[in-house]
Amino acid sequence: MANKVLISNLKIERAKSSDNEDISPLEVSVIVPVMNEAGNISLLIEELVKTFSGRSFEIIYVDDASTDATADELMDSLEKVPELRVLRHANRAGQSAAIRTGLLVARGSLIGVIDGDGQNVPADFKSLEAALIRAEKSGQIVMSAGIRKSRNDSLLRLAASICAKWVRISLLSDSHPDSGCGIKMLRRSLFRNLPFFNHMHRFMPSLVRRHGGIVIGIPVRHRPRTSGQSKYRIIDRLIVGLSDIFGVMWLLRRGPAQGDVEEIEPIRRGKKKKKYKNF
Repeated sequence: MANKVLISNLKIERAKSSDNEDISPLEVSVIVPVMNEAGNISLLIEELVKTFSGRSFEIIYVDDASTDATADELMDSLEKVPELRVLRHANRAGQSAAIRTGLLVARGSLIGVIDGDGQNVPADFKSLEAALIRAEKSGQIVMSAGIRKSRNDSLLRLAASICAKWVRISLLSDSHPDSGCGIKMLRRSLFRNLPFFNHMHRFMPSLVRRHGGIVIGIPVRHRPRTSGQSKYRIIDRLIVGLSDIFGVMWLLRRGPAQGDVEEIEPIRRGKKKKKYKNF
């Protein structure tokens, strides 16, 4: 039976005792926000484990107060998969809040984010990571983000996405062709410095650019949903989305402008200057 550890009002269910927790850093943390995704849990976890096999990694599921069998399925997987961590919100707070919850406890240098509905393909993280590493060699601050090659969504949802894309291009100069794609990868140091607000996951390309970074689009696969129902409500997103866009416009005008930061030390110490990015 898993133990429960209360941290900052979050009940963290762990397969191992917190007294023996390995606090060493990992290569990758994959954050999976879920709400009422029963039927999609175990297969996605198996695919994630296969994708990162041989690496030091963790999979962090954040259950946003599900009311179906999601919690039971996560508990079953928790007993079988040592890399799995499960956090559960006491109250429903939304996808961005769930991602933020996972980020605050993540130990990986790289953070992957993927939707919990099973439509994204975990194996595509390999392409995202390779592109990110290549760009970092030239000193870039990078987020690699998926571009769905063939979307398996309803016509109404596709039409709403096209409308939202046009608005983002017009008002935010967001040139990324698929900001709504759920699979992304970036450094934890960059992610933790992005401003947090509800629905921020929809605007991550703009927020990364605000921070002096670049966004690399990578073609990824997109599968039909096999279980559960989409949480996408067209009217709600259009109304809330317009309010969010004005808030992001305000943030973009007030982005950090200092560039890289150097720590200057006395010459007699004979040490090299230290450079800091992602302030």
